[in-house]
Amino acid sequence: MATLTRDDGVNLYYEVHGPTGSRAGPTILLSHGYSATSNMWRGQVEALSLDHRLVVWDMRGHGQSDSPDDPALYSEAATVADMAALLDAVGAKTAIVGGLSLGGYMSLAFNRVHPERVEALLIIDTGPGYKNDEAREGWNRTSLKTAERYETDGLKLLEGGSAERRTAQHRSAKGLALAARGMLTQRDAGVITSLPGIKVPSIVVVGSEDAPFIPASEYMTAKIPGAKRVVIEGAGHAANIDQPARFNAALMDFLGGLKTPA
Repeated sequence: MATLTRDDGVNLYYEVHGPTGSRAGPTILLSHGYSATSNMWRGQVEALSLDHRLVVWDMRGHGQSDSPDDPALYSEAATVADMAALLDAVGAKTAIVGGLSLGGYMSLAFNRVHPERVEALLIIDTGPGYKNDEAREGWNRTSLKTAERYETDGLKLLEGGSAERRTAQHRSAKGLALAARGMLTQRDAGVITSLPGIKVPSIVVVGSEDAPFIPASEYMTAKIPGAKRVVIEGAGHAANIDQPARFNAALMDFLGGLKTPA
């Protein structure tokens, strides 16, 4: 476990698992969902770190990372910059980049900004945003209501969430509220319109019971050139927690088909 201090003073918690030095395989950077933490990947650490260097982290406002009071420090751009800084910190010029829900969306956003640093994409139980302004506004209204609920109900709100949220521990409900306002809300159609331009191997994973995100998974598979879609039977939104063996097998099969960079 380690801490990275960003240029804006925010401290980010992260962990590195797997071989080091000359034995280190390709790096995987996994990002968690909104109001979850890096702990949600516990069931994947052993499998993914056998032949890869696995980096997991807590986004700003989440887990053991800082929750600054300034709303301006929470944004998609700041999150993408955090991801690039983490790769720099572990000495990875490129990585296999992925995540669940908000973490998956941010992985697509990262590829949009830094395609030269992405070897492959792991897009898990997430959506790519919206082309339609009205639909995006509807998502944002829901995100702002979530922020308000954290402001009024505090961390007990996690108790009614999906598995990755129920197991999460956070320093501050205020941090989650600010993250909802600045990171969960969306500003434009940049991510969804970038899908046809993705040039790296990509896997789109969705739980068979994650009804809200099944159409999104189908859309992304159709739009991302060569993307592979895997449905994890018996899993909901936290496919990696609900069915870890099936989830790990799907990812390992995909990773096994990637060519190791020289």
